[in-house]
Amino acid sequence: MKYVDINCDLGEGFGAYRLGDDAAILDYISSANIACGFHAGDPATMRKTVRMALEKGVAIGAHPGLPDLVGFGRRNMDISPQEAYDMVVYQLGALQAFVQAEGGVMHHVKPHGALYNMAAVRAPLAEAIAEAAYKVNPSLILYGLAGSELTSAGARIGLRTAHEVFADRTYQQDGTLTPRSQPDALITDQARSLQQVVRMVKEGRVLSCQGVDVAIRADTICIHGDGAHALEFARSIQAALTQAGIGLRAFD
Repeated sequence: MKYVDINCDLGEGFGAYRLGDDAAILDYISSANIACGFHAGDPATMRKTVRMALEKGVAIGAHPGLPDLVGFGRRNMDISPQEAYDMVVYQLGALQAFVQAEGGVMHHVKPHGALYNMAAVRAPLAEAIAEAAYKVNPSLILYGLAGSELTSAGARIGLRTAHEVFADRTYQQDGTLTPRSQPDALITDQARSLQQVVRMVKEGRVLSCQGVDVAIRADTICIHGDGAHALEFARSIQAALTQAGIGLRAFD
């Protein structure tokens, strides 16, 4: 049987306020990317989300982002590779402490939002992030956009890397995600999303906005936990993969 990982960004609330239904979504995913306080999250939310993931046997990853709470880490910032390195080390250390305190082991790291997208195309930033992850814990798996500078940097430094694809995003002809500023960036039709996911996993291809098929490696599928129908979407993706004969497990 073919297997694939489903990962979801979680722990992106603050204190008593939480985005989405993290506890329920954990039943339908194999890996959780937990916000580390820069773009979202706080110490209490990190602790609670780590604990829930461990209780449900879901692999835990750090989700470091830019220091931009107002913009939810989705606005580009002019940062140097050294600044990127420092930000990632800081955030990895914070989440790793909570994971260790709860008796778990951290599985992966996946940058968030603008930091993720910048590292996908900027080699110096990608190398800084990969170096940060390697020096904090060389056994971590680096999640990055399939075929990107980030996955290449991780492989060069000696990290295991997971090539990530997106269920609810459209692609450009060069394999990058369509920027969220463009009207066709998000896929809102669930049937279309499910069709795209199954094809990426089974055939290794995705149809770009330009109408051209793009070869793609799908080790892990990202779904977002902050959408209006996130829980329903998570259930549907798991069901569609099962129907297509594809099993679910954390990437290794």
